[in-house]
Amino acid sequence: MKNTEPKYINRITVDPEICHGKPCIRGMRWPVEVLLDMLLSEMSIEEILEDHPELEKEDILASLEYAKILVSGKTITLAA
Repeated sequence: MKNTEPKYINRITVDPEICHGKPCIRGMRWPVEVLLDMLLSEMSIEEILEDHPELEKEDILASLEYAKILVSGKTITLAA
């Protein structure tokens, strides 16, 4: 089994001045929920990155990691 230590979570930030304090990618106006919505709409990681070159693969993985941690019931402390 792979290491379960969070690897990408440091890419998720929360700032009350950005997107009403929703968890976002690297302080940009990209809420985690939007990336999850794109994946749920069956866009591939490659399609997302092609359409939005300011994003990186690790940003999408960070969104998935964030969702996984929330579902597990663990507490997350995010950087501003």
